[in-house]
Amino acid sequence: MKKCAILSMDSLADFEAYDDLIDQPMLALGWQTELVSWRNSAVNWSDYEVVIIRSPWDYQDDMEGFVKVLTNIEQSSARLENSLAVVQWNINKIYLTHLEADDVTIVPTLWPDAFNADNLAGYFTHFATEQIVLKPRVSANADNTFWLTQDNYQSKIAELSAAFASRELMVQPFMADICQEGEFSLFYFNGEFSHAILKTPAKGDFRVQEEHGGGLLSVTPEPALEAAANKTMLAISKLHGDLLYARIDFVRYQDTFALMEAELIEPSLYFNMDAASPQRFTNALVSRMANAENQSK
Repeated sequence: MKKCAILSMDSLADFEAYDDLIDQPMLALGWQTELVSWRNSAVNWSDYEVVIIRSPWDYQDDMEGFVKVLTNIEQSSARLENSLAVVQWNINKIYLTHLEADDVTIVPTLWPDAFNADNLAGYFTHFATEQIVLKPRVSANADNTFWLTQDNYQSKIAELSAAFASRELMVQPFMADICQEGEFSLFYFNGEFSHAILKTPAKGDFRVQEEHGGGLLSVTPEPALEAAANKTMLAISKLHGDLLYARIDFVRYQDTFALMEAELIEPSLYFNMDAASPQRFTNALVSRMANAENQSK
């Protein structure tokens, strides 16, 4: 029986995770899965054929330590999915500029080097909007993400100064369509489309994560969304080839769809929203492992 480590965190008590849905499909194809915290320093990574990054949703609290663990995994005999090179590219949201350079439409974004309260008023002017969003370039779970209005931003300056004291940031116009319609997520395994969902925020919120009260709906992508997703996946594949997993998030924008994020490190893959998706994921992994084994001979 081959062994697969599902890289997670010490406790998922406050999160919704669905990776256990691949356990049976994996077992049926001769693979034993084991949930392992990235903070467990006693693990011998060479005990596993593959380590899949799935739910280490606190890595942003110790990014240097997290990358060190991934480096140790890659230096072991285990295969890391997705690879360390992909993680290092995707961990800072400045990667969006690389995709934009390949003609991918992204949410309009400013990339200030540091937080300066004196610049806040200018952000509203730049985007010709009454609402903006500030968030760290390295983050997860919408942590330290601020929805500001022209009426309230001055009261948030102390909180913003603390949140971004040692963090690079990005500034975007608030995308009202997230509240009005939601955020679309499309999932790809080994470069092949698997399924799609629409994530909607709770009333009065803009965060679509379940942990913040968001809702989920299975959807079939309309042609414009499918085209935007295909363009994005092509741009990613030019840089990194086909990946075991990718989740790409979009919001409706003007007459098209804008990429919000390409989640290539630890996205929830929402196996609960498509009954066939655990098997698709398992097939993709087993195929990749077989190809890697053949190439090493």
